[in-house]
Amino acid sequence: MTGRFGRPRGSPVTPPPLSAGHRASLPARLSRALRSVAGQVFVLQAVIVVLLITAATLALVYQARYDSRRDARDRSLAAAEAFAHAPGLPQALKAPNPTTELQPLAESARRASGVDFISVMNTDGIRYTDARPRLIGRRATGDLSRAVRGQAFTEVFKGTPSDAVRAVAPVRDASGAVVGLVGTGIEIENVSTVVGKQLPLLLGAAAGALVLGTGGAALVSRRLRRQTRGLGEAEMTRRNEHHEAVLHAVREGVLIIGSDHRLILANDEARRLLALPPDAEGRGVGDLGLDPRTTALLESGRVATDEVHLAGDRLLAVNVRPTKPYAGMPPGTVMTLRDTTELASLSGRAEVARGRLQLLYEAGVSIGTTLDVVRTAEELSEVAVPRFADFVTVELLEPVLHGEEPSAAGGAYTQMRRAAMSGIRTDQPLQPVGDVIRFVVPTAPMAAALDAGRAVLAADLNGAFGWRAQDHEGTRIALEYGLHSLISVPLQARGVVLGMANFWRADTPEAFDEEDLSFAEELGARAAVSIDNARRYTREHATAVALQRSLLPRVLPDLSAVDVAFRYLPAKAGVGGDWFDVIPLPGARVALVVGDVVGHGVHAAATMGRLRTAVHNFSTLDLPPDELLGHLDELIDRIDQIETGSGGQEGGGERGVTGATCLYAVYDPVSGRCTLASAGHPGPAVVHPDGRVDFPELPAGLPLGVGGMPFETAELWLAEGSRLALFTDGLLEDRDRDFDTGQTLLREALSQPGRSPEQACADVLAALLFPAPSDDIALLVADTRRLEPDRIAEWEVPGDPSAVSRVRNAGSAQLVAWGLEEIAFTTELILSELVTNAIRYGNQPVRVRLLRDRSLICEVSDGSSTSPHLRYAATTDEGGRGLFLVAQYADRWGTRYTERGKVIWAEVPLTGGADPASTALDLDALEDLAW
Repeated sequence: MTGRFGRPRGSPVTPPPLSAGHRASLPARLSRALRSVAGQVFVLQAVIVVLLITAATLALVYQARYDSRRDARDRSLAAAEAFAHAPGLPQALKAPNPTTELQPLAESARRASGVDFISVMNTDGIRYTDARPRLIGRRATGDLSRAVRGQAFTEVFKGTPSDAVRAVAPVRDASGAVVGLVGTGIEIENVSTVVGKQLPLLLGAAAGALVLGTGGAALVSRRLRRQTRGLGEAEMTRRNEHHEAVLHAVREGVLIIGSDHRLILANDEARRLLALPPDAEGRGVGDLGLDPRTTALLESGRVATDEVHLAGDRLLAVNVRPTKPYAGMPPGTVMTLRDTTELASLSGRAEVARGRLQLLYEAGVSIGTTLDVVRTAEELSEVAVPRFADFVTVELLEPVLHGEEPSAAGGAYTQMRRAAMSGIRTDQPLQPVGDVIRFVVPTAPMAAALDAGRAVLAADLNGAFGWRAQDHEGTRIALEYGLHSLISVPLQARGVVLGMANFWRADTPEAFDEEDLSFAEELGARAAVSIDNARRYTREHATAVALQRSLLPRVLPDLSAVDVAFRYLPAKAGVGGDWFDVIPLPGARVALVVGDVVGHGVHAAATMGRLRTAVHNFSTLDLPPDELLGHLDELIDRIDQIETGSGGQEGGGERGVTGATCLYAVYDPVSGRCTLASAGHPGPAVVHPDGRVDFPELPAGLPLGVGGMPFETAELWLAEGSRLALFTDGLLEDRDRDFDTGQTLLREALSQPGRSPEQACADVLAALLFPAPSDDIALLVADTRRLEPDRIAEWEVPGDPSAVSRVRNAGSAQLVAWGLEEIAFTTELILSELVTNAIRYGNQPVRVRLLRDRSLICEVSDGSSTSPHLRYAATTDEGGRGLFLVAQYADRWGTRYTERGKVIWAEVPLTGGADPASTALDLDALEDLAW
């Protein structure tokens, strides 16, 4: 079933949902309202009304309940006594069947009296009558002894059959003896029903009183809220404190003017500044005795911001703003006054001081941005013009310009070189940059400043006779130009004079003063530190550059295999450890090397020199690139152990070599094969004859000194006219460019055809060089050449010793064809010894190769890895002198190992040298002298 509102009976009433804004704002509004003084008063009054009404309602309920029970007692007792004294009742009790006679009478009396039951009982409490017939004949419960003794009583009975307000009265016969009892009563439930009927009236009255009470409290709270503007106790206290502070403590005058142009309020400061009379409140603005301009401003009602008005001998900064309308009152005006008399005199000096502080800050940021001595001096001259001086000149001692420690003979400085000059105009009369400035007059400001070690002021140059005596003609021109004031500041760092800064004024009419002197000294001190840092860096950089250039190759060998050009550029931040090398190898081959040592400075340069020397030494062993890098890695590891203390021989804590990279490439002009190995270094760029550029992938190797992993080789077959470009990573990448971008730029620079290696190096640097590179740059460009086939002769040698003479004769014939008859006999001798040795001690196959290069190269290869050794044979030895003869008549000789044997080679100059023929040697007999 549903009620009259369409919902199931007994279901709770659900209010309509509030919007998100109401849910968010209603609690906040209630919280603010309850925190205000008006809200607190309302809550207090409402609580008091509720408590009073609740107490009154409870009292009335209890009073009604008490009255109802008392009335029930009285009615019950009256009914009991009236029925007990009814005529004929004693006789009826003695009848044989009292119930028959008395039950109708009792029921009639019950209905007439309005009680719930009337029971007639004998003295034992056995009922003869009752409103419930089922109880007739049963004994009544409860204590009836008082009634049996003849005393009527009432009580609140709780028990069977129901709780009731009961009265019991005795029935007496004519003799006065108690012959029976009459019990009457009203049930408690019926008594409560009477009270319940009165409850709605009581609750209605309570509700009405509550509504009236809370309504009155709400009216009082509303009135109070309007007076207090909804503020809480703390806010009202704080506002009162603020009000008192504005009136008596604030050092700014406040006037509040009404819409009728009458003064409403003036605080103490306003009274003092405007000299207002004590009864000024309530007077019109025109009656306050203010300055007419101030009176007109207040009467106009216009807005004013920091207008300066006169009040006696005071200058007041005046601000005027309109006030908001309140409680139906029209808006007025509020004026604030601030005494600026003293501020006006200080503002100029404060502005100058602020400008000087800003200038010192800018000087600290802009002076010393580079580690260049001259540029640092220029930055000093630029920062002071035009905000401090019209012209600035900076002179430095000659040693400082070269990065050396300055020294003064006898403690006097007689000349410096002008390093920088700035001015508001370019037609100044001062000596130009580069001139030597001499200090010959001790009383001149410059010489006096250097002698005293502090800044010297010449406020009026017309009276600076020492300065004028130093150069009569020059100072006359300067004075006519307009120079009139000077400050000379010695530039000192660590107690050492580095130079001199001079600040000049010409167009600025004010002369320098003592405050300017202090500022100039502070500016010079900051600049001197930056100049000294640049000087020390210059010295260290020059030392490192000199060391590095002495360790790098100054000229490259002139080789037939390659045409080489190179570039090396040290970093601006300091010399690094980049290096390159071109090393001739036997068999007309050449080794191309580039490397990089991590870090900058002398240590990196020295490490580079050690690595370059080690590569040269290992290259004499004619090792493959991977084996050479392996030996180099092992060497560096041993050096690191020694220098870092783990080796135990030299002091610990020294920096090791770990972090070096190297690329080692060997090019053979006979085959066109290039074998490469890399230790953590970028691979080369290969420029093909058609102009195509690629970067071949090399097996990645760890940097030198990391150790543990073997290196791998890669082989390239280069066509005739190919170009190799080896470089360090400083060429391609920097803070503002990654490696891939640099590689793209390098490909574009190398792809241009028709240029020599020198031109290619210049073009690459023009395309990729940074204005201030942060790392060293090493670039090596090599155009590869092939040895022409007609300059190569090869023979296969059978294992028969008789083949030696045939090879010797074939070689002699080839030399005649090449026009080298002059060295034919020497070559035959060397070939005889080398071939005889290969047949006697080596393994097949045995091959002979002659290469006509800048020298004649004789190579004999066999399948054995046995290495020959030079030794001196005794006079009794039958052999062992062959290799000695080879070493005597060849420029160089040696052994290199291949994958399947070895090659013994010897180089014979194309002209000159010893002539074995003069010794009349028998070549056939020499075959028995082989080692």
